Amino acid sequence: MSREALELKVAAKLELEKRRLSSNTVWGIVCPDKGLLYSIEKSGSEWVKTDKKPHAYAAKKIEKAITSNKRFVVLYGGRGSTKSVFAVDLSIAEAKDNNSRTYFLREFQSSIKNSVHSLVKSQIDKHRYSGFDVIENTIKHNGESVFEFAGIARNTSSVKSTHGFKRFSIEEAQFISKASLTALTPSLRKDSEVGLPKRFRENYSLVGDIESSDLKDVSMLFIANPMNSADPFSKRFIEPYKKHLDKDGIYEDELHLIIKINYDDNPWFEDSGLEKERKWDYDHRSRAEYDHIWLGEYNDSVEGSIIKPEWIDACIDAHKIDRLKKTFEPHGAIIASHDPFDDGNDAGGYACRHGSIIKRIASKDTGEIDETCDWATDLAHNDGADWFVWDGDGMGTGLKRQVSDAFKGTKTKFHMFKGSLSGKAQDNATKIYMPVHGDKDSGKKPVTYAETFKNNRAQYYIDLANRCYNTYRCVEKGEYVDPDEMISFDSDGIENLTEFKSQICRIPRKPNPNGLKQIMSKQEMKGLEIESPNESDSVMMSLYMPVIEEEVTKLNFASRY
Repeated sequence: MSREALELKVAAKLELEKRRLSSNTVWGIVCPDKGLLYSIEKSGSEWVKTDKKPHAYAAKKIEKAITSNKRFVVLYGGRGSTKSVFAVDLSIAEAKDNNSRTYFLREFQSSIKNSVHSLVKSQIDKHRYSGFDVIENTIKHNGESVFEFAGIARNTSSVKSTHGFKRFSIEEAQFISKASLTALTPSLRKDSEVGLPKRFRENYSLVGDIESSDLKDVSMLFIANPMNSADPFSKRFIEPYKKHLDKDGIYEDELHLIIKINYDDNPWFEDSGLEKERKWDYDHRSRAEYDHIWLGEYNDSVEGSIIKPEWIDACIDAHKIDRLKKTFEPHGAIIASHDPFDDGNDAGGYACRHGSIIKRIASKDTGEIDETCDWATDLAHNDGADWFVWDGDGMGTGLKRQVSDAFKGTKTKFHMFKGSLSGKAQDNATKIYMPVHGDKDSGKKPVTYAETFKNNRAQYYIDLANRCYNTYRCVEKGEYVDPDEMISFDSDGIENLTEFKSQICRIPRKPNPNGLKQIMSKQEMKGLEIESPNESDSVMMSLYMPVIEEEVTKLNFASRY
């Protein structure tokens, strides 16, 4: 082939490539097991399959995020799941095809280096897209700014006044604050139309009434690896749809498209170099840590927490395991417990225990404190409670008459629990907590409950933690444990298992100068932005052990002889 012919062939190939890159983006849909399944492109207002060579690729799991026109699109999951790269590629394609603008946001951004600016530049270069001009604080396409970058927390007012963006792309959305989320979600709007509102156009036809030709579908794309079930992002976009997401990995309605995607959904994970690290984490980290990092599960523990998530996992329905069913057959008194709310932002909690099984856990976040108390006492009646226990610290101290009236003439006895009681005033104060074993002449003395725990709250929570750990040992390790020292949570009786798990795994230990076991108070937890553990406190109080009064029957000997 002559030099001239070769040059013409190269020029034709370059022109073909230029035309290919200037046309609408063709997406290749890829499956981790089967590779490229098919390609799709937008034709008019519809997405259709095509035989054209793809410009960009996406995992099959998130294909709907390409074609969706939902206002809220959420991609969440663990590390190595291709979420961030896909979000950038999607925005680049919109800019290339339609000159659409994307505002890349995160909660905090001290400089452009903290943004996805470098990732956007890298993906533009990899795809060899033309027409983009990458400058320091923005990126332009065909001379117009298409990508802006900002932190929400320090730019709330500017985010509120945005105009002309097709998409907000929020990276690391798990860190977004409630205030930022509240300001953000109403800020992205469709372009305003010129002329009469739609509902009046059929009735009127006015000269000069011009209809906007640039009315876009706008959306917010959230990218996240959730922190815990109590963070603002999770409460808004995951918790309400958790059952669907756990079952199907996807939830969709008129407003939302929410997709859970992990490393095993990513066809390119093997090429990422992360597999060895994932395997190391699987072998060396706790199950809760691994599941959070790689599977996008909640990280529902806090530093110093007395109960680990994996313990709770083992406790859920432990009494339904075939080999443990007889072990957990309930006996003894049925204990119902209630944690009244302390202020307008709190909720009331309820729990019911029979033997080593927590039969019911519920909460109520509406109504006044007396209404919530009525709700709890009604549940106790329905559950056939022998004892009703409620928190008498704080506002609960004024409920004694109401509780007394609720159980008047019934078998149910009641007890006002005070977690703040300490020293010799706390429950079981003089009982031996740690007996002395071995040499009696060693000089060691048995240790009482009062010499071990700061107060009732610490005493009962440590008991709950020990029971959870014992159940974990039995269920997961196969060790023998006294059934009376275990606990099982009946999933059929728990209204919101995820919320309860979040609460019970976020009870921190507090250092005590005298070496006593101590738990943070509710007020101290609120200072760390840990929400009130109303359900968890109710479960803790259900471990109250009423004093058994033995009835002695006096024999009438005279009548026998």
